Amino acid sequence: MGCLHSKTTHLHLSPDDPSSLPDTHKPDPANGDQDELEAQAPVFKEYSLDELRNATNGFSSECIVSESGEKAPNVVYRGKLDNNRLVAVKRFSKQSWPDAQQFVVEAVGVGKLRHKRLVNLVGCCAEGDERLLVAEYMPNDTLSKHLFHWDKKPLPWEMRVRVAYYIAQALDHCNIENRKIYHDLNAYRVLFDEDGDPRLSTFGLMKNSRDGKSYSTNLAYTPPEFLRTGRVIPESVIYSYGTVLLDLLSGKHIPPSHALDLIREKNVLLLMDSSLEGQYVNDDATKLVELASKCLQSEARDRGDIKFLLTVVAPLQKQKEEASLVLMGLTRNTVVIPTMLSPLGKACARMDLTAVHDILLKTGYKDEEGAENELSFQEWTQQVQDMLNTKKFGDIAFRDKDFKNAIEYYSKLVAMMSGPSATVFARRAFSYLMNGLAELALRDAMQAQVCIPEWPTAFYLQALALSKLGMETDAQDMLNDGAAFEVKRHNTWRS
Repeated sequence: MGCLHSKTTHLHLSPDDPSSLPDTHKPDPANGDQDELEAQAPVFKEYSLDELRNATNGFSSECIVSESGEKAPNVVYRGKLDNNRLVAVKRFSKQSWPDAQQFVVEAVGVGKLRHKRLVNLVGCCAEGDERLLVAEYMPNDTLSKHLFHWDKKPLPWEMRVRVAYYIAQALDHCNIENRKIYHDLNAYRVLFDEDGDPRLSTFGLMKNSRDGKSYSTNLAYTPPEFLRTGRVIPESVIYSYGTVLLDLLSGKHIPPSHALDLIREKNVLLLMDSSLEGQYVNDDATKLVELASKCLQSEARDRGDIKFLLTVVAPLQKQKEEASLVLMGLTRNTVVIPTMLSPLGKACARMDLTAVHDILLKTGYKDEEGAENELSFQEWTQQVQDMLNTKKFGDIAFRDKDFKNAIEYYSKLVAMMSGPSATVFARRAFSYLMNGLAELALRDAMQAQVCIPEWPTAFYLQALALSKLGMETDAQDMLNDGAAFEVKRHNTWRS
């Protein structure tokens, strides 16, 4: 792992050696059958609060992926677990789920569901007042983003049909598994995975809070029976599916009552998304409009069931073999999701040299166990005294930001010491950076890694030097490696 092995061999700074980076390749469940998906899916587990706090960098606001941000009643964070698996962590408000056991039982039940059309739930946490759900991470945004807030091009018609079909498949699977109630199905609950395929969030299979709240406060989109009785029934899910169909057809939020008026008055063209510019088959659009109308009937018994949805939508797919990423005009997301970094890692990532210097000063030599005491046990000679003085003058120069003298003193110290010091190499690396000598800084940061192979500081300084050299991909790898070792060290101390 790290720069010593393969990341910068082309700079001739170190010998080649096979990289020992952990294999984070994720199998592609979309190409396999359901049994294969279930075999690959992570086992549901109960996480500790410390694990999830660490995964989300202390529930940092920088990790929030809820489209409403911190204003959302239940905030969703991007997280990275110890095994480098990316996850979404939903943190419920303090008043939610007062009964911890009830929460865990419900989460475990939902966690048993596994399907390639679902964003599978992989864990939960119930400690103190905290209630958290952990699900697979979807890197390609929500249906809401692609329909209502697109930047370059609108969601194409064939992709909208695919969303309608895949979500019906997800609901059908939930129905088969006796999970017939889905709370507040809407465009925010549909997310796109790394292949661009739409999936239905499993978060909606659990109520939002202890009061049984099942829908957002927008009454215009709430099933009539819920307004009358406060109860959710399986047919309520069909009604909500109808509102999603309206979103897909119109590309905007249209209250069901208004949409039904347009349909009754045969003003279907007014309902259709103008950004599609007519790029759809009129008969197919008409069938989806008619299906939406049926789903939105005020009487639950008139709406049909999920099998009916599938029979209507399945034949409308005309480009089944075309990959979703191609249809959406996306490329596979190869950009590494920003790692959950320590303060030093963050400072190196944003190339904040002042902050890096401050942190290195505060850290001192404490990461080298026994390093400061080693000299005191040696035979006291003039050479030892000279070494101590050289170290002292180097540290003073480093503290006072006299980086040229720091390089001089630390270089003398390296030549005098019987065993190298990771901290000295780290400080000299930073001093080289401050003098515009990035390659020498990279070499010293690598030497610091030789001294302490799993020292996060060495990796972070390598990242900083690589960034200065314009090698951003390698720099990101170093940040990831440093963060991984930070997590490993934290877990070792905790245990």
